[in-house]
Amino acid sequence: MATFLYRLGRRAFRRRGLVALLWVAILVGAGVAASTAPAPPEDSFSMPGTESQKAFDLLDERFPAASAEGATARVVIRAPEGEKISGPAGKAKVEELVAALGAGPQVASVADPFKADAVSKDGTTAYASVTYKVNSMELTDQARDSLTEATDDARSDGFTVETGGDAVMAEQEMGGTAELIGIGVAAIVLLLTFGSLVAAGMPLLSAIIGVGIGISGIGALGSTLELSATTSTLAMMIGLAVAIDYALFIVSRYRAEIAEGRTPEEAAGRAVGTAGSAVVFAGLTVIVALAGLAVVNIPILTKMGLAAAATVAIAVLIALSLTPALLGFAGKKALSRKDRKAPAGEREASAKPRLGTRWSRFVLRRPLTVLLAAVLGLGVVAVPATSLELGLPDEGSAAPDSTQRKAYDMLSESFGAGFNGPLMVTVDTRGADDPKAAAETVGKEITDLGEAAAVTPANFNEAGDTAVLTVVPKTGPSDAATESLVKDIRALSGDIKDETGATMLVTGMTAMTIDFSQTLDDALLPYLALVVGLAFLLLMLVFRSILVPLKAALGFLLSVAAALGAVVAVFQWGWLADVFGVDQPGPIMSMMPIFMIGVVFGLAMDYEVFLVTRMREAYVHGSSAADSVTTGFTHGGRVVAAAAIIMISVFSGFIMENDDMIKMMGFGLAIAVLFDAFVVRMAIVPAVLALLGTKAWWLPKWLDRVLPNVDVEGEKLHKELGDTAPAPHTREPETAGV
Repeated sequence: MATFLYRLGRRAFRRRGLVALLWVAILVGAGVAASTAPAPPEDSFSMPGTESQKAFDLLDERFPAASAEGATARVVIRAPEGEKISGPAGKAKVEELVAALGAGPQVASVADPFKADAVSKDGTTAYASVTYKVNSMELTDQARDSLTEATDDARSDGFTVETGGDAVMAEQEMGGTAELIGIGVAAIVLLLTFGSLVAAGMPLLSAIIGVGIGISGIGALGSTLELSATTSTLAMMIGLAVAIDYALFIVSRYRAEIAEGRTPEEAAGRAVGTAGSAVVFAGLTVIVALAGLAVVNIPILTKMGLAAAATVAIAVLIALSLTPALLGFAGKKALSRKDRKAPAGEREASAKPRLGTRWSRFVLRRPLTVLLAAVLGLGVVAVPATSLELGLPDEGSAAPDSTQRKAYDMLSESFGAGFNGPLMVTVDTRGADDPKAAAETVGKEITDLGEAAAVTPANFNEAGDTAVLTVVPKTGPSDAATESLVKDIRALSGDIKDETGATMLVTGMTAMTIDFSQTLDDALLPYLALVVGLAFLLLMLVFRSILVPLKAALGFLLSVAAALGAVVAVFQWGWLADVFGVDQPGPIMSMMPIFMIGVVFGLAMDYEVFLVTRMREAYVHGSSAADSVTTGFTHGGRVVAAAAIIMISVFSGFIMENDDMIKMMGFGLAIAVLFDAFVVRMAIVPAVLALLGTKAWWLPKWLDRVLPNVDVEGEKLHKELGDTAPAPHTREPETAGV
């Protein structure tokens, strides 16, 4: 592989104009396609195979007019202090409100509180249920504006009106601030690292073109593949971070080759042949981790993973072809001004070892102390993860001053917490001898459980073969008792089937949330096994070792546990909530852990590959096990640190977004990269390698014969070029950076 990439790098260097023009043409073409494509849809939510989804599908088939997945709004109205909503003024206000709500676009029906028994026992509060013909993702701005106008008009004469439900959840715009912050910080770090504007600009330019192509491609295919705005945002978050890092490593190696006296074309070829090999395998681990999300079998998660994986693949291709082409335009201007003036031999001289060299020597002297301190430190940070609570955000976790939260609290106070998360029990009576009796039996059995606050009579469709009952729990949507109620109702289905011949299914947003969390729980271990297993094989190919990939995987688990602990502390416990803009602490989003595991695993393996391949290269070329660790840090430590800071800054910028999932994901990824790069890879990795010595690179002879030799360290390349064993501690050019 190294030989092929070497030739690719030299060819791209020589034909830099053609390569650059080709990538710019692809960017323009993708941009034009995106601008002319239909607008991408909003996030759609489905969970194939779950009971909730089966019930929704059944309702869509049997109750087409009811729109089982249609958006809903609960408009809660409370009379002025000392008055009743059932009084003349209250009734008039409610009738006016119901009429205004019913006149809105896309409205299927509005339930009058006085006809639907939706007036509180004390007579002060009522709520009107609005059902729409389409789901919340398909609601138009006109429909939302009409709902807002109706409630605003009703807020007069002392009446309090608040609105909840998924119809109220307005689209959260992504402001673009995160990307600007990430690029700005990356530019500063690159300038400090390289001491050259030209060298700093190349990774940024490569990343912008690569991410531009990826995001434009998602936009162009958005309507066809149903890729939402959230999908493109997450792809941008990950693609921008890795694209800068991949180009950074190739530019850094190019400068090192120039420092050793190579011509620019030869340096570009060698940089792509060596560092480019690491980029390929680092990219593959990220792609495997992201594409592996498909095993969860939740379409929205699969699309996010595949879109991000495609963006990473483009970043790899850009790094291997456009970066050496840009180096062709730059030549020796990629060096700092000081290094351009100094002769090659003088560039290599250094009176004082750099920080990475000094740190590695410190770890080699005290490996056990460093290892224990790092492991114990991450263990302490991971402690909050033991109280991790998963769920989807409901209106009870919304900001206290939002209309959704106010409506939630008003319903809880006047009707009970369960009214915020009613269950929808669907009864398929096609197999029953007496459909009406079967539905009545279902209602009686649920009532006899004694866990529900109310069970409404069955409502049949026109064909009379399907009924729907609404069950109101005694507790709120995210309460453990509500989950127990759902499980207890579902446990009745077997007996009801035997007794009546009818099939009972439980759905509704509360039940769907429970099924969603269960689906993710069931998929976690298979997903980990798939991703870790495939990445273990990739790393075994790269490092020709068993213990090094094993150490990499265990280190990843430590960093993820610590990152989850930090997420729980901030977003669930509320520590430093004001600092990070967390309006209301609550359960961690169900998809957060598994998505973070996938992304962080890929990124963690990036640093492992970049840092340890340089150690492996030195070891293969004759260095001792200890010296190879020092060589890896001498050449790669500073660059890995810079790459990590860039990635942390990119992810941290997304903490400023309004979307709760994006905010939480940005924080989780940033803190995970911090732990993984600076604790696991910079401390635990050299400490473990120091303790293992030559055993770290052990591979059974039979396995060595079976595994293909991908030559990531460039041994075959060096032989082909007639190199002697390179000096393991050759310095890179001086920089103003770390």
